[in-house]
Amino acid sequence: MSSPATRLTVKLLVACALVAVIAGAAWVIVSRNGELPDTIAVGNGRIEATEVDVATRIAGRLDSFFVREGDLIDAGTVVAQMDTDELEARLAAAQANLAQAEESKRLAEAVVVQRESERRLARAELARFESLMDKGHVSREQLDQARTAAETAAAALQAARVQVASADAGIEAARASIRQIQTNIDDSRLVSPVGGRVLYRLAEPGEVLAAGGKVATVLDVSDVYMTIFLPTAEAGKVRVGAEARIILDALPDYVVPAEVSFVAAEAQFTPKSVETRTEREKLMFRVRIRIDPELLRAYRDRVKTGVPGEAYVRLDERQPWPEALQVALPDA
Repeated sequence: MSSPATRLTVKLLVACALVAVIAGAAWVIVSRNGELPDTIAVGNGRIEATEVDVATRIAGRLDSFFVREGDLIDAGTVVAQMDTDELEARLAAAQANLAQAEESKRLAEAVVVQRESERRLARAELARFESLMDKGHVSREQLDQARTAAETAAAALQAARVQVASADAGIEAARASIRQIQTNIDDSRLVSPVGGRVLYRLAEPGEVLAAGGKVATVLDVSDVYMTIFLPTAEAGKVRVGAEARIILDALPDYVVPAEVSFVAAEAQFTPKSVETRTEREKLMFRVRIRIDPELLRAYRDRVKTGVPGEAYVRLDERQPWPEALQVALPDA
């Protein structure tokens, strides 16, 4: 059985330990917030990223899907494929029309050669009749007939050349139709314009979609930011491109470098989710803090949206960052 002196000693040690823990926690809080210089503005927010919808350009039936929710994909990855049987049939018909138009042009060109030969012969006959007319060997009627034949041959040649031009137009129309159908076939391969994580699959194979129908939503992990709200006194000193820092609640030991990418031109009431009712009643300026895309490439598999945290903005760029806000990143 312990003595009163021993029990008193234990109580003192426990009390000292509690004081040390409380003091340590208080020091962290003060060092992060209370002792920040006036040149540092701070705001609460959540990590967000741009969401991009992959959608159809033309109506059709979804044939197959190649990704799953949660997959990390690169820009240009084929997400889904639309059915192209009807388009392939139309393409074959357009190619047949092109072949027919090219044959029509060859026939028209052959007719042009024939009409040119006929015109040369008619002109030669006209020249001979004019020579004989001067010598009195042919009648005026025969000369008129020769002249009419020459004019008819010239008109026939002109008509043949028009047919060639018409065939050229038919060829161009057929080629344009082929290009249009081929574009629709190419657009039936639904690719992601950005690299990121597949957030949602919005359609399944077999579904018939209208033009603009969404099939998936991709989270662009190269465009990650946090939106905070600052009062007028601080927002007026914030410059787009100014350095910033982000500390996430889930990773309080790490400090992520960022920069100001947007400052609202007009004040607004802060959203309902921000701080207390008193804070929401204040007019604030929306500020977007964006993380460097180059940095995100090393951590793209760790990016998650919705994570709360704090963003710090340096109002006076001549002042150095406090020690508590020096960049500290986890291993890539």
